[in-house]
Order: sequence, then C-alpha cells, then structure tokens
Amino acid sequence: MSGRRGRRPGRSDTRSDILSAARDAFAEHGYDRATVRDIATRAGVDAAMVHHWFGTKERLFQAAVDVPFDPQELLLDGAPDDVARLGEHVVRTLLRAWDSPRGRVALALLRSATSSERAARMLREFVLARVVRPTVARSEPDPHRAAWRGALMASQLAGLVVARYVLRVEPLAGAPAETVVRAVGPTIQGYLTGPLPGAVAEDARSAGNVEISTERHVAS
Repeated sequence: MSGRRGRRPGRSDTRSDILSAARDAFAEHGYDRATVRDIATRAGVDAAMVHHWFGTKERLFQAAVDVPFDPQELLLDGAPDDVARLGEHVVRTLLRAWDSPRGRVALALLRSATSSERAARMLREFVLARVVRPTVARSEPDPHRAAWRGALMASQLAGLVVARYVLRVEPLAGAPAETVVRAVGPTIQGYLTGPLPGAVAEDARSAGNVEISTERHVAS
C-alpha cells in the first residue's frame, strides 16, 4: 500500500509541526482560504492527523493564535507606573510584537478577520480581552467612557498595523520603531486619558444617565 498515513516515523513533535504549518498557512492565505489539506501537507502528515490533534479547522486556528504569546503579558513587561506614559508603551509593545517572528501569527489574525466572521469574532474578543480592556482599565473607571476610549484606541492601532505591515505605506513602513512610537504614542495617550470628543463624551454621558435612571426606577 502506498502513501504515508498518520504520524511520521521517528518524530514525536507532530502537534508542533502542525501548529507551525498552520501559522504559515493562515498568515499566507487567511482563515477561509487556508485548508486542512494544505496544512497537513506542509506538516508532512495526512489530514486525519490534523483532525486527530485539533478536531476542526477553527480549533486549530485558535491554537495557532493562542500558543505563541500573550499580549497582556507583553504589555505588563516594563509597563510604566505613570498612566501619562501609557500611550507610548502601548505603541512600543505593539511594534515589538509585530517586528518579532511572532508577528506572522498576528498577521494571520488580521487577514483572517477580513474574510471570515468567525475569525473576526475571535480577533475582536482576543484584542478586547487581552489588550484593550486591561489597558483602558488603568485610566478610566467609567464603563461607558472606557468602551469609547478602547474603541478609539483600537481603531488607531489597527490603522497603524495595516499601514505599516500590510499596505507598507512609506515613510511609516520603514521608519524606526521609536520614531513611530513618538509619532503615534501621543494620539493613543489622548484616547486613554485626554478629553473625549464632544459627540463621544455626550454619548457616554447619555448612556450613563440612562443606566442611572433605570437603576433609580427599579429601586423605587
């Protein structure tokens, strides 16, 4: 019988090989276009082995995303005590992650989110839970204002990533990391601790007033 089935002879790291192959495939093609068959071929195993280890492509994608690094841990590393310096720290941490070999995993997330609603949900929850909420919580206790600050910060950081790493817009793409930190950091700082734009501030106030009014009505 021809053909190789299951685990490769003499190898005990099949799962790691599959994960590495999956990261390459997701980074190159995004979630929807990457196939289990292609990932299996890259890893030197058959598709059944991929399903054996991970069950579904979605679970494989989650594993490929979750394994390499935790952005919250990166943010905590060297985080300033002074929240007035938090903006530059966030940008510096983002660039450090994207400029490292682990950046290909983040690229897989970004590309997949543009083509798959499931991947977009995964990316949104991942970014909110591990980056946005912990960062904003350091400077904004009000939940409605925090939601706006987090959304504005995320929009700026997403734009930076797309321009620098995907579209490669110059001179941003080729600029030293510290130049980008000094250019973008103050904007992030403004979103974190500065006054919110008028319409945004009014929306946050209105949401807070509705909640307070509802609580009073229930109490009465």
